[in-house]
Amino acid sequence: MISKPDKNKLRLKRHRRIRGKISGTAERPRLSIFRSNKNIYAQLIDDVAGVTLASASTLDENVSDATKVEQAAAVGKAIAEAAKAKDISTVVFDRSGYLYHGRVQALADAARENGLDF
Repeated sequence: MISKPDKNKLRLKRHRRIRGKISGTAERPRLSIFRSNKNIYAQLIDDVAGVTLASASTLDENVSDATKVEQAAAVGKAIAEAAKAKDISTVVFDRSGYLYHGRVQALADAARENGLDF
């Protein structure tokens, strides 16, 4: 019997492969994305010190009546504003193995429009 590949296992495999190549610093942190079925989360991470510099998610924003793509755009705007408050202008984008499409793309575009450079 042919078994169907597990999408999340394949995503985690891509994520581990990407994480071996990219890393964030205090001057240029890693913008990490996590996408669940209901929410989306974004963090600015300094991998050298092992700390989260800023975070934003749909749990923080009051976007309950918006679509998931609109919610992701609101999170992108919020993380860009949090980065500006900490004088961070450039980041390394870590899509965590997700396709650059839909919610991930909306978050990235909104972050770019609000001043983050990546």
